[in-house]
Amino acid sequence: MEILNRIKNKTVKVGIIGMGYVGLPLGIAFAKKQIKVLGFDLDERKITLLNKGKGYLKHISEDKFSNAVKTGYLRATSDFSRLKEVDAILICVPTPLTEHREPDMSFVVNTSEVIAKHLRKDQLVVLESTTYPGTTDEILLPLFENSQGKGKFKVGKDFYLAFSPEREDPNNPDYTTAEIPKVIGGITPNCLKAARALYNQVIVKTIPVSSPRAAEATKLLENIFRSVNIALVNELKMVFDRMDIDVWEVIAAASTKPFGFKAFYPGPGLGGHCIPIDPFYLTWKAREFELNTKFIELAGEINTSQPYYVVERTLHALNNLKKSLNGSRVLILGAAYKKDIDDMRESPSLKLIEIYRGKGAKVDYNDPLIPKLSKTRKYKYDMTSVTLTKSNLKKYDVVVLSTDHSVYDYKFIAQNSRLIIDTRNAFASRKIRRKNIFKT
Repeated sequence: MEILNRIKNKTVKVGIIGMGYVGLPLGIAFAKKQIKVLGFDLDERKITLLNKGKGYLKHISEDKFSNAVKTGYLRATSDFSRLKEVDAILICVPTPLTEHREPDMSFVVNTSEVIAKHLRKDQLVVLESTTYPGTTDEILLPLFENSQGKGKFKVGKDFYLAFSPEREDPNNPDYTTAEIPKVIGGITPNCLKAARALYNQVIVKTIPVSSPRAAEATKLLENIFRSVNIALVNELKMVFDRMDIDVWEVIAAASTKPFGFKAFYPGPGLGGHCIPIDPFYLTWKAREFELNTKFIELAGEINTSQPYYVVERTLHALNNLKKSLNGSRVLILGAAYKKDIDDMRESPSLKLIEIYRGKGAKVDYNDPLIPKLSKTRKYKYDMTSVTLTKSNLKKYDVVVLSTDHSVYDYKFIAQNSRLIIDTRNAFASRKIRRKNIFKT
């Protein structure tokens, strides 16, 4: 296996397809270990910025970009014919859902078809995109084995194929890409050996499993675990609210138990590319085996209902002030799906805008990390972030905290807002308690 020698000698060249929230940190991690990386992306803006050493993801410091580029270990291109130049190809493309909540595999399929056109002997291909069990051997394997003519390329001999799920958590201060153990499943033992050898160069620990299907299922389990437990606390939030019990106080008290409990927290809905989407990949695949994933689907129903619950609580709070939501001015704080990042994928704030507008409210938003709402697959908002001045805050009938960014001056916001709906316990956690603040 010539590729093992190249990995050992650090003469291996890595190609990463998709230079976004997953591919870019991975590329920087390889570059830091003095392994050459060629990033591939269709977005020419990203390519230009990256090759200039300029950052385009706010949670990654520009120093990391510039160092990787200045040392010559990280470059980017939109020319996919250059895939022949690299020894390992890592696929980091989106796997969204369709409007009918079924897997949209178009990005993976299209990428794999391009790779098949340029695949050469002794190359390693690893899929990192989260997907349903069976994707690697059902979609990628036939394409690659037939890339040189029907059955001419043999996996584990002529090329190597594996699945290793991404485990990125943007802006997590405790774990970087290199510090998160990597699960790997290879089609053959040689495939596993090649993939482990590559990732062992940059990742603290690799975890081998018996097959790509086991690795694909591992990622789904991780995210389903979170989805189900978040749904549980979201449901308890609604129950405890009716009982006049503070769910945040209950969670804090339960967290003192040193075993058998892990804290999860409620919110205005799920966001990000993983937790709102990935569980439904297994739900879809399970139907092939005549099984219904009731637990997963129930969790999805509860979590997707949360923006509606926030609006319901807003209606109640305004009603106490003898105001109607129809015609009211609403300011949503935070467009990102979680605090301190500029990622708005599947953000519950976007759904909140839609629902508030549907109720007749006039809606604005503020997010210091997202100055303008870009178009998404579902939403086409043309909105820019308003500034948080004293006079601006006083213009709104209600301020809805959706994303608890650290940069917000919560005391200032509380002092200058007529009414606040706090979906993250952000004000109480800072010991800011005023009669105009309602927790949801």
